[in-house]
Amino acid sequence: MTYDPASANPLFGNSLQTRADVEQGLRDLFDPLLPYFSAGGARVRLDGAGAHFDRAAADLEGFARPLWGLTPLAAGGGDFAHWELYRQGLANGTDPDHPEYWGEVNSTDQRMVELAAVGFTMRMVPHLVWEPLPQKAKDNLAVYLKHARQFDYADNNWKFFRILVDLGLEECGVAFDRSLTERYLEELDGFYLGEGWYRDGNVRRIDHYIPFAMHFYGLIYAKLARGDEKRVAAYKERAKLFAQDIQHWFDEDGGTLAFGRSLTYRFACGGFWGALAFADVEALPLGKIKGHFMRHLRWWAKKPIAHGNGVLSIGYAYPNLFMSESYNSAGSPYWALKAFLPLALPADHPFWTAEEEAAGFDAAPVPLKHPGMVAFHTRGNVVALSSGQQNWQMRAGTEKYAKFAYSSRYGFSVEVDERSYHSGAFDGALALSDDGRHYRVRETNETAQIAGDTLHAVWKPWVDVTVETWLLPANPWHIRVHRITTPRALHGTEGGFAIDRADLGADTYIDEKARGIAKSKTDLSAIVCLVGGRDGRAFRALPNTNLIASKTIVPQVRGDIPAGTTILVTAAMAMPSGTDAEAALANPPQAPDLAALEALFAREGVDVSAILVPERF
Repeated sequence: MTYDPASANPLFGNSLQTRADVEQGLRDLFDPLLPYFSAGGARVRLDGAGAHFDRAAADLEGFARPLWGLTPLAAGGGDFAHWELYRQGLANGTDPDHPEYWGEVNSTDQRMVELAAVGFTMRMVPHLVWEPLPQKAKDNLAVYLKHARQFDYADNNWKFFRILVDLGLEECGVAFDRSLTERYLEELDGFYLGEGWYRDGNVRRIDHYIPFAMHFYGLIYAKLARGDEKRVAAYKERAKLFAQDIQHWFDEDGGTLAFGRSLTYRFACGGFWGALAFADVEALPLGKIKGHFMRHLRWWAKKPIAHGNGVLSIGYAYPNLFMSESYNSAGSPYWALKAFLPLALPADHPFWTAEEEAAGFDAAPVPLKHPGMVAFHTRGNVVALSSGQQNWQMRAGTEKYAKFAYSSRYGFSVEVDERSYHSGAFDGALALSDDGRHYRVRETNETAQIAGDTLHAVWKPWVDVTVETWLLPANPWHIRVHRITTPRALHGTEGGFAIDRADLGADTYIDEKARGIAKSKTDLSAIVCLVGGRDGRAFRALPNTNLIASKTIVPQVRGDIPAGTTILVTAAMAMPSGTDAEAALANPPQAPDLAALEALFAREGVDVSAILVPERF
């Protein structure tokens, strides 16, 4: 029996075709939270799971994050019956003498993150959350926000949180030190790379924080700031440039590239499209922007993303703690409500009256030089070949950033047993073992370059082993070339894309010399060894490893790698089942000429921005 999302997704059954549908979807997402508000309204505690910050901060997270959707709803004239509950919560949470006090900020603190939603709400709907408060509550709220904003925020997108608080303080007539605002605006400009792309701090990674944080907050500022015309114009122009690239992190059905951390925020990934509409930035034709936005919500409406009580789970396409971050409390997923920003626009706004347009993608590869990717579109999917980024701080950071290929339809898998080499999924990766039990995969790069639509990276799984990897699109396939230099014998396992696995052996598993193939009712996935003489297998991965499907099959090719230098060439693909998939399977690509690849990068190779930051531990 298939898991029925009707019992596990408040959006299920909503056609999400109109503004009224989107408004209803927001209410349906919020309503399951009501039983979990504390008596004084200041805290929302959804379950017993913990995060690295304290319980009061987690409870504030549960309280504040729904405001990212509720505030636009009210600003756009929508009814919401529980503003008195939020007024109570703001008064009690900032009152040091109240038992539901959120606790004082005295350094970099999770509370800084959540207070951004409070500042945003004060700026957008002061008549609902500020003006009705008694003077003592106003004083406490102002003192709390001003105290928090004086401390250093994390050196990344967090700097926008002070700016959002300041927008609220300004709107409510509260005096504050504006030099701190200007300082952070200047420092945020220092993260800009060009052509619409930022990095999120001094890190070797560029992920969804660029659309759903850096641009999202920048576009809010562009809409709400008074004055500062030069920076407002810059934010809008950067967003226009960024839209040309980031549209290729979405597929024709609305799914987004599963890549990087914080994916439990789910449809926050589509918040960029809503923010363009909110700020009146027509980066693409308005019908295309609306199409990306609405399809994204509809894609999520079909997934079992909530618990049986309707509360959003930690996870991605289903509840999954394996892929979570140490900063994910039970309230964290409600950053997804950032997607509802366009509800601030009236029903007669051109965004809402526009006819949706299809994405209009073709099969041509799309180089994305700043994140070091080459994207290409297949039916209901986008694949991004990745030169590899680095994240050693997050759980499963290697799987989230350093695989060779990522996908919207097939997601990626996180490993759940690092001491069981032969049980690894290794989708989109090459795993190497020198003892048959432990393994190494790419975690970071020595160098990473892009030349046209081809990627090259040098990585060292051990200090004495060097791997060079080239990645080439061959839509619907992609090709991986590895040159491995090792002083000792190794064993290697390389995986294709993971697809959903049925119960009772209902799928087809093909284990052959040089190729592994998995066929299900809905999808076909294959990996072929073009050079290297490895054996294929269709591997039943451990449960709850993949972000999209809880049980999967991963085609792999495996074999011994002798001491010395070995060349391996692999082709991989996955597609929805049908004649197109079978035709592609019958026509794998040819191995490229290695000398020609080397000459290409000697002539045209450009360093990938994501790797051009010094390591910091």
